[in-house]
Amino acid sequence: MEKRQLGTTGLHVYPITFGGNVFGWTIDEKKSFELLDAFTGKGFNFIDTADVYSRWKPGNEGGESETIIGNWMKKRGNRNDVIIATKVGSDMGGGKKGLSKKYILNAVEASLKRLQTDHIDLYQSHWDDPETPIEETLDAYAQLIKEGKVRHIGASNLTADRLKESLQVAAENGLPAYETFQPHYNLYEREVFENGLEPVCLGNNLGVLNYYSLASGFLTGKYRSKDDLDKSPRGGGVAKYLDDRGFKILAALDEVSKQLKTTPATAALAWLIHRPSVTAPIVSATTVDQLESIMKAPDLPITAHEIELLTQESAW
Repeated sequence: MEKRQLGTTGLHVYPITFGGNVFGWTIDEKKSFELLDAFTGKGFNFIDTADVYSRWKPGNEGGESETIIGNWMKKRGNRNDVIIATKVGSDMGGGKKGLSKKYILNAVEASLKRLQTDHIDLYQSHWDDPETPIEETLDAYAQLIKEGKVRHIGASNLTADRLKESLQVAAENGLPAYETFQPHYNLYEREVFENGLEPVCLGNNLGVLNYYSLASGFLTGKYRSKDDLDKSPRGGGVAKYLDDRGFKILAALDEVSKQLKTTPATAALAWLIHRPSVTAPIVSATTVDQLESIMKAPDLPITAHEIELLTQESAW
């Protein structure tokens, strides 16, 4: 397993990113520590979160994931051994949202406090904010980079046109440019990324950290009928995949995982890792067993034939 350079940044990561959306949502702090220990214990070093995680859980207010990660880093004394990515811009309630300079400069302080660190390795615009000029957003990031509070910036959930515009604005105004992009992308959800965004990412050497890498668990193979949807809190988001194309993809994953004596989840992640545009797929886990399956993906001896089979069977 080799590290990969994250776009044009000076950051080097192993090709799996732990998605911190589960911290403080489906798993508590103790379980989160256990999984983070297992992840970093195998040498992985990249953790992605957001200020809004996990505000949607009843009783939460947002920031729970960052707080857990901050407590873990403080207890382990390992801040310099891990790369931390977080995001800004989602609705935190009370009018706190967006990508205005004033809001970003306030939001970053809250994230730094929760993470118990003096810098964020990768700070990302979580959602587009059409009401704020791109120059204003990038100017905020320029200040944070100059102050040493942020090392690199990235974006998530932009259209191809808005991503291109953001890169153009940065170049024309001498402002920091997004060096990473975070799209919704997996074996099932291919069209939006491949049909517009992927060429922009490849053409500008952006590091790609795709989320929903396992399609909310569908690509693990545990959801094969509507009766399976109550297996986890995320099951409701899987119903849309239970169609002819989804079953075709599962059949291909079953075939490949049988050939390689692995799990469908490991095979699905290996396909992503071998995409020329993808740097480190984001994956969440709530048990050590799930995490073990995920961490085997970078070293899976998948062949070009097996990759092509998955590519063809998941064609959109």
